[in-house]
Amino acid sequence: MSIAQTILPEFEHEMGTTRRVLAVVPNTEPEWRPHPKSTTIGNLAAHIATIPLWGRMTMDRAELDLGVPENAAAARVTFTSIPDLMDRFDRNVREARDAIASTSDSAMRETWTLKNGGTTVLSMPRVAVLRGFVLSHMIHHRGQLSVYLRLRDVPLPSIYGPTADTPR
Repeated sequence: MSIAQTILPEFEHEMGTTRRVLAVVPNTEPEWRPHPKSTTIGNLAAHIATIPLWGRMTMDRAELDLGVPENAAAARVTFTSIPDLMDRFDRNVREARDAIASTSDSAMRETWTLKNGGTTVLSMPRVAVLRGFVLSHMIHHRGQLSVYLRLRDVPLPSIYGPTADTPR
């Protein structure tokens, strides 16, 4: 079994769970934040919807420098609306899934580097980047978003089992 075949079920599961959470983000008050130092709920949701794009970028290039203007859109995407956000998320997931599925084991083992303005932030095998920088990063922010949603009294969908808002 290839590396891609071992990671795609996890990818599919986490993307489906994330999609359910993004789908309940209110389209109203995107500027709401739980604390002055926190990002807004709209920008957090937009960030999460963009993270799968990094999966494709991890597969189709050797490095990504988020500190250069041509890559700025991959780092900072602003909230527009829930329908736009869902379209972006679905497109990014589809592109990432296709890129992962077509990546050979040898390419999965090649080193990939994340930079910020020329300074290396991390450098590791593509498969490790996919699990850490893409999946774990998205799961982390999805957890933040679920807290934001709870604070806004938005019923939460099932994540890793029932929530207080889903039937048992």
